[in-house]
Amino acid sequence: MPHIPLPIHTERLRLRRFEASDLDAFHAYQSLPETARFLLRDAKTYTQSMETVGRYANFAFEKEGDWICLAVEAKDLPGLLGEVVLKWLPGEGQAEIGWIMAPEGRGKGYATEAARALLELGFGALGFHRIDAKLDALNTGSARICERLGMRLEATLVENWHYKGAWSTELIYAMLADEWRAGVPA
Repeated sequence: MPHIPLPIHTERLRLRRFEASDLDAFHAYQSLPETARFLLRDAKTYTQSMETVGRYANFAFEKEGDWICLAVEAKDLPGLLGEVVLKWLPGEGQAEIGWIMAPEGRGKGYATEAARALLELGFGALGFHRIDAKLDALNTGSARICERLGMRLEATLVENWHYKGAWSTELIYAMLADEWRAGVPA
């Protein structure tokens, strides 16, 4: 895989590696039950947050199974607003995208803007053929982000996830490199 030029700048955001100084802000939103609501795990403890920030700060993206996880901050106001991830999936040219935003970063279009930049990286410099997003059907906010990105709903897997004591329906949104290049995202 090619070198990943960081930071990545968008109109309003800077996407960069995590740093040790992000720990408290990271833990502040990762420890919230509402942040973990649609994740396959519970809210993070402080120790789990420390371990995660350390992994994110030192990521390597060299082979299937590797993750890029970038801190999202506003260009004009440094401080952690959330994160975007790109996971290299098994199979030729496959990846998965995701995002988690802090409460102060929600509802402002930051997740869409950051995810769009990660799609550009994935389809551009990294040369992926297909990128998908998997989410709980109740996560309507993330579904709207997928739609704004121009991703299409490919599958609805009814009650295929059992987590946090209940069955959940999974939605799979996806986009192909050709669609990205054709300008599907407006």
